[in-house]
Amino acid sequence: MTMKTRMLALALALAVSPLALSGALAADKIKVGLAVANLQADFFNQIKQSVEKNAEAMGAEVITVDAKGDGATQVSQIQDLITQKVQALIYIPAGAAAASVPVKAAKAAGIPVIAVDRNPADAPGDTFIATNSVVAAKTLGDYACKQTGGTGVLGVIQGQIGTTPELDRDKGFKEAMSACPGIKEVAREASKMWMKDEGFNIAQNMLQRDPTISVFFGRADALALGAAQAVKATGPDHKVWVFGFDGDLAGLKAVKDGTLDGTMTQRTQFMGKLALQSALDLVAGKKVPAEQLQDAALTTKDNVDQYIAEHP
Repeated sequence: MTMKTRMLALALALAVSPLALSGALAADKIKVGLAVANLQADFFNQIKQSVEKNAEAMGAEVITVDAKGDGATQVSQIQDLITQKVQALIYIPAGAAAASVPVKAAKAAGIPVIAVDRNPADAPGDTFIATNSVVAAKTLGDYACKQTGGTGVLGVIQGQIGTTPELDRDKGFKEAMSACPGIKEVAREASKMWMKDEGFNIAQNMLQRDPTISVFFGRADALALGAAQAVKATGPDHKVWVFGFDGDLAGLKAVKDGTLDGTMTQRTQFMGKLALQSALDLVAGKKVPAEQLQDAALTTKDNVDQYIAEHP
């Protein structure tokens, strides 16, 4: 090869190498599907933001779909993700009904599943990432007992029946209430979507049936915020304590201004990053724990500012 020929070959290599490198990098990225239950909820939005924020640095390409709270839609979306040949699936079930269907479909296609927040009992993910809601709800219940002086009339606004967080938060709070016999539960009703308007309607109906209610536990901050709004609209002649769960930004601000009397702040940003790392580890054939439960922080006026400034 003459000097002129070698120089021409080098020039051509330099000209195409950026594109070739870009294509190689894109080809090396792990394609991850992220199936979210409902992006109207801040909790799920924070998981999404964390996964997408960390994807570039961790070598992943993320395809996100939002079921908007509908299980049938989610099944269809995940079938489509499988068709797109995602290599791992981060899955937040839209509800208890048919929650196992996407897991079974993904595993049949050889795709590992990282279940977040909710884990189908009859078809669990390869790993399950969530808050330890039993412990967290007990902590919240103990705090509620202390703040109320151990007496009160309780209304519980539940999340979706059958979902992991609803079951676990119920168990933990009941444990706390068993040690606080002065608080008597008189009403409980389930929401379908964990939304604020549901919390308002449920709490308002409870107060109309029993105006002596003095404590509300909304299984999510949105439900608790609805309950607080109902208390304000109803105008009872006594203090009504309202406690939430999640540490959503709206919930945190409500704790700061006194609308809510406390919540449990979940490590949503961390859980999103952990879900993505677990997905990449599973694709690489590494072992990942079957459960990865996280602590939540009891959040009151005394410590809420730090969580508003930087969500864990």
